[in-house]
Amino acid sequence: MLEHLFTETVQKTMGEEGYGAWRSISAPDAVSLSFGFPFPDSFPNEELLTAAQDLFAEEGDVALQYTGGENAQSLAGIVAEQAARRGIDCDPEQVVLTNGATHAIDVVCRTFLEPDDGVFVEAPTFMGALRLFEGYGADVTGLPMDADGLDVSAMADELDARRDEGRPLPKLCYTIPAFHNPRGVTLPLDRRERLLELAAEYDFVVLEDDAYGELRYDGDPLPPLKALDETGRVVRVGTYSKTIAPGVRTGWVVADGDVAEQIDRMNAGGTNRFTQGVVARYCRDGHYDRTVAAVREAYERRRDVMLDRLESYMPPEAEWSDPDGGFFVWVTLPEGVDTSAMLTRAGEEGVVYLPGEHFYADGRGERSLRLSFSHASPEEIDDGIAALARAAEAAIESR
Repeated sequence: MLEHLFTETVQKTMGEEGYGAWRSISAPDAVSLSFGFPFPDSFPNEELLTAAQDLFAEEGDVALQYTGGENAQSLAGIVAEQAARRGIDCDPEQVVLTNGATHAIDVVCRTFLEPDDGVFVEAPTFMGALRLFEGYGADVTGLPMDADGLDVSAMADELDARRDEGRPLPKLCYTIPAFHNPRGVTLPLDRRERLLELAAEYDFVVLEDDAYGELRYDGDPLPPLKALDETGRVVRVGTYSKTIAPGVRTGWVVADGDVAEQIDRMNAGGTNRFTQGVVARYCRDGHYDRTVAAVREAYERRRDVMLDRLESYMPPEAEWSDPDGGFFVWVTLPEGVDTSAMLTRAGEEGVVYLPGEHFYADGRGERSLRLSFSHASPEEIDDGIAALARAAEAAIESR
């Protein structure tokens, strides 16, 4: 069953070409460090079952109607309360519920973008968002990153050059400031503030993807971009998929009043009101905070094992990120190594990953790769990194 889910995810996120390359790898027993699937036994099955039973006991058939009952209708308020704990001043009218974070990004695209509109992204960035921007015909520009995330100085230079030369300015900037997917890095406070200054100066919307924001393992928390937003230019998306379970498919958009209304009008087709009712009951019963605390501890252990094994096993020419949270580590190998070509050897050695080129709009990233520590056990991570090191050493020697 899980193999089927991995395959379906490859098809949706990597496209047919990437799927074809993936399918050509014969490695049924390899450790998968590819996707951000939660680890086995992480789901709060009993608590969700209790929440569903309580929902039916309270609302009966109303819970299954198009609009849901009081619990489903209360979820926007719960999201607003959880946002307030992270410094975001919003009320339920500023929350638009969606079927997960990717659906939230899609609704924002539908609201703001027309063909050929400019979109700034980090390079690399979440490949699911890249495919959405491509589908809307956006003109995507990848901006450089470093160990502290988006290089806002380079962004300022690009904006200045466009203005001076009369070229179109971006309508939207998509960013993942906390525990970046795929690089794992976190944007410092001064860069967050500078990004918002640039948005105000050059009149573009900042789409903040905060899917991993509650999964911090080290360091002090930083305010989300929306908490720093004084001009209403930040549209924040989030999800319960990374904290409760992917299958609940419940996410949200947080935006200022008029923008939230516009986004809500574009949210065609409706959302899963029954699931929203269950999630609301689950949160009201106090389960959410306990679940987040438990998965943080488990993910932190897996991250620590991955970083330790990378240090122990990988060749000295390799480099990797050191994330404070989230699911991912970004590995970069020396010039001349192609991680897409290396994937077959890695599968034979006993590990699979995602090559870096899939995270760039222009196909760069050939010597990088993304690892996920969220699903595999610590023992599997040990085996997987050892296999990766063997494949990397062979690729480096054969350059």
